[in-house]
Amino acid sequence: MKLLNALCLVGALLLAGCAGTTTSTSIPASSTADRTAGTLPYPVPVPRGTAAPVYPNGSLTPIVSGETGSHSVFTLAPPSDMWDRIRRGFKMPDLQGDLVTDREQWYATRPDYIQRMTERSNKYIFHIVEELERRNMPTELALLPFIESAFNPQAVSSARAAGMWQFMPATGTDFDLKQNIFRDDRRDVLASTRAALDYLQKLYNLFGDWQLALAAYNWGEGSVSRAIAKNERAGLPTGYADLTMPAETRMYVPKLQAVKNIVANPQLFGVDLPVIANHPYFQTVTLTRDLDVDLAAKLADVRIEDFRALNPAAHKPVLLAAGTPQILLPWDNAAVFLRNFDAYSQGQYASWTAWTVPGTMTVAAAAQRSGMSEADLRAINNIPPRMLIKAGSTLIVPRGARVQEDVAALVADTGQLSFQPEIVTRRTLVKAGRNESVASIARRYRLSPVNVAEWNDVKPNHAFQRGFQVVVFLPVKAAAAVRASTGTPRGVGAKAPARKGLVSKTPAAPVALTPRGGTPSKKKR
Repeated sequence: MKLLNALCLVGALLLAGCAGTTTSTSIPASSTADRTAGTLPYPVPVPRGTAAPVYPNGSLTPIVSGETGSHSVFTLAPPSDMWDRIRRGFKMPDLQGDLVTDREQWYATRPDYIQRMTERSNKYIFHIVEELERRNMPTELALLPFIESAFNPQAVSSARAAGMWQFMPATGTDFDLKQNIFRDDRRDVLASTRAALDYLQKLYNLFGDWQLALAAYNWGEGSVSRAIAKNERAGLPTGYADLTMPAETRMYVPKLQAVKNIVANPQLFGVDLPVIANHPYFQTVTLTRDLDVDLAAKLADVRIEDFRALNPAAHKPVLLAAGTPQILLPWDNAAVFLRNFDAYSQGQYASWTAWTVPGTMTVAAAAQRSGMSEADLRAINNIPPRMLIKAGSTLIVPRGARVQEDVAALVADTGQLSFQPEIVTRRTLVKAGRNESVASIARRYRLSPVNVAEWNDVKPNHAFQRGFQVVVFLPVKAAAAVRASTGTPRGVGAKAPARKGLVSKTPAAPVALTPRGGTPSKKKR
């Protein structure tokens, strides 16, 4: 009897050990909320990158026979590399047809292009796949930046879409991607990936179809909705292949499908994909001080090119702790940076700061106030020619040795640079007519009576004799028109005494500047 009891005890311990082992069954088709809230009748393993599971309380409910066939089994071997991991997460229905074949051949016949794209993706793809798996989204979407930007976070389209995921300015703002003088989150690796997946999830929830969601990502949700409604009115199917759409959108999903097919079976297409380890490429490091970009790269012991590749949103020479609270560094260099940052004692962390312009002024005046040359101020702040800097604008300027405070959060988050056209005026002589006065001359040329009186050394209520040569300062084109209409020889104004400046630059009324090229063709972003 004692022997029998001992055997029973050993058996019970073995069964308990098996019950405590993590299972390898896949997650049932249920919501993330169900999995994390503990409402399922059994513990569910959660893939890497998701929140820790919450196990239910109380007694367990037996699994009925109808449920046993609904769960697939994970392979016990971990993914060999990122390509293997991506293949395991394919969920989208395949698209077939001549357009897919055409794009397959296009990519397969350009091995150098494939090599550049895939090598560039090495820095970012682990993070993207982690986010997709955390959201239970198809891992095919990790290949979308190949189509959008060739995985170049600095890419800018002719329609002003920017970054790895190619967000238009307005859509970036809709998804909380900050765009100011210091940074552009459309280029930020973490922020833009979060926004892109938020947007794709929204579109999938709207259309219930990944191919239509991708069409809307490229063409705009409103355009896809109208195309669907048009087909419904005509009694036609409303799938991706059935809608009338622009050529760019028509080729969009076939491009992604072609890249998916190549990743799924690179040998079939004669493509050699570079090995990308199933391991994070970068770590996040919290910034506690404003820091020059060059110094940050030096403290991390990385090339400036590699630093900018991981932190492409920082397009100025300084990182502001209040606006860029985290930077990305290669995995092994994060600890190096922290150690060197703590030990740094060779001077200022930041040699640049922000200056809010108190009033509208010329670039030359702003340069003089900030202690820079006009050329340097223009270059570092991307100031176009023939523009005045508007009041309230924020400029990057040298940080004096006595300045200890870092840039405030309000300026770091909202700093903008605004311009208005700078109009060049020329001293011009116009003839006074009968009963002409300072006021009538000012009305004729839309000038200030005070200025007209000052230019002619008379009082504001002065009346001119008929034929008197009145001095006015007019825009160059208007001055030329006056000379042509009066027959005044070219250069007469220039030969007059240089009183109060021969040629002056005066502010003009603010005007809206429209980018050359008109309305962007991409309506979605």
